[in-house]
Amino acid sequence: MTKDSDTLKCYVVRKQFLRILRCNEALCNIKSTGPRELSLKNERSIVKRLKLTLIVLCLASGTLMAQEAKVTSLMSKDLTDISSNKEGLMIMVEYPPNGVDPIHRHNAHGFIYVLEGSIVMQVKGGKEVTLTPGQTFYESPDDVHIVGRNASNTKPAKFLVVFVKDKGAPVLVPEK
Repeated sequence: MTKDSDTLKCYVVRKQFLRILRCNEALCNIKSTGPRELSLKNERSIVKRLKLTLIVLCLASGTLMAQEAKVTSLMSKDLTDISSNKEGLMIMVEYPPNGVDPIHRHNAHGFIYVLEGSIVMQVKGGKEVTLTPGQTFYESPDDVHIVGRNASNTKPAKFLVVFVKDKGAPVLVPEK
């Protein structure tokens, strides 16, 4: 997600918070049976809790969205001289800090080249490896990708992937 969408979500949450606050204010004024001072203390307590909730929601929505990897298709080309049913696909993947992929497979030959940052990769039956810029990784069509994540909690990572796959086949197939 983009920073603009984070800001928009916080704006929407803030707007909902203000509606709740106005309703709460009206309820406190109607239902108040004791001294007004007691009602104001209750209002302040509720307002503090609502503000804290708003802050937590804005921070949590940003943290949750930061988990998503951004994938950009760079090129796709039919490989007719290899097979009439094969294509090459080049994508760029950008992991935000703490970015993680779900367990999946590609049903393709995947050639990974790290551009920036540091990533951790592992296929089922293989060893977990940490890759830095200039290093490579390979996934066969039979591999299940069980670990794919940014090695850093504070810095993004970016890598290039070239697939050789069946034409029209999905790039990523989730595994259970």
